[in-house]
Amino acid sequence: MKIQSYEVPPPPASLNRKSLALGVFVATTLLALAPLEQSQAQLYIHIYPSQDSPTNQTLWIFSGSSTAKNSSTIRTGAPNSNSPAVWDSWEFSASHNSGNFFNVNNPNEVDDVIASLSPLFSSSNSKDIASVRARIPSGGKTNITFLASATNTPTITIGSGNRTIAHLYLDADNGPDELGIRVSGSNLSYSTGNSSTWVGSGILNKPIGDFHAGTFNNKVGTPNGPWFAANSNGSMRVVVNSQIIPEPEEYALLFGLFALVFVIVQRRFLQKHTEASG
Repeated sequence: MKIQSYEVPPPPASLNRKSLALGVFVATTLLALAPLEQSQAQLYIHIYPSQDSPTNQTLWIFSGSSTAKNSSTIRTGAPNSNSPAVWDSWEFSASHNSGNFFNVNNPNEVDDVIASLSPLFSSSNSKDIASVRARIPSGGKTNITFLASATNTPTITIGSGNRTIAHLYLDADNGPDELGIRVSGSNLSYSTGNSSTWVGSGILNKPIGDFHAGTFNNKVGTPNGPWFAANSNGSMRVVVNSQIIPEPEEYALLFGLFALVFVIVQRRFLQKHTEASG
């Protein structure tokens, strides 16, 4: 019995171009979903709506490092400890939203307030805890990831000293808004040139609507602060995300849909080319 063989022709150049374009689109989309690589000379705070209580709470994640530009002190959350702010607080650059970090149209008070920051991993926010833990790199994850230190209580270390970040200083000012940290226990002193790092995550009883979405940098120059960071634009950066951290399954679904479309388009063009050449 004679067996007839068939040779599948190579895809036309137009298909190659379209396949390449689709591949680039998929890759670009996935890269857009991944977090930007962080510089070693920056202190970051990433803010998300809480998954457990999105209308009442926000999740604050601390990361990065910098260098103290002046000698000073980070204070506790005690009353009447708000000035001078530059010791442990900072104004936002007017290059984004005129320096307005807080949403003045919200119903919550953020004018010269010291608000408690609860450690995430000692709270009852099970969805937030699971979301952060699921993004600690393991098994080749490529979606949003956090260092294992994100599971810690929010902590700042300067030189040889460290304290828990127990409170946030919130001030919706007439000029650029201000944000700051306050520590537990006793004041934490630091000197010019000390290395400063912070890690961990916490829950603030303020909804995401209290803040404008976007990326906010510190205002550069004395006395704008913070003195525990370098005197450069973006040495202190706050990123406000209006949406909760997407679930890993959402990334997998999105990637699967793109892959399916890619296969369908490729097969369709192969079929048309085969029919046309037959």
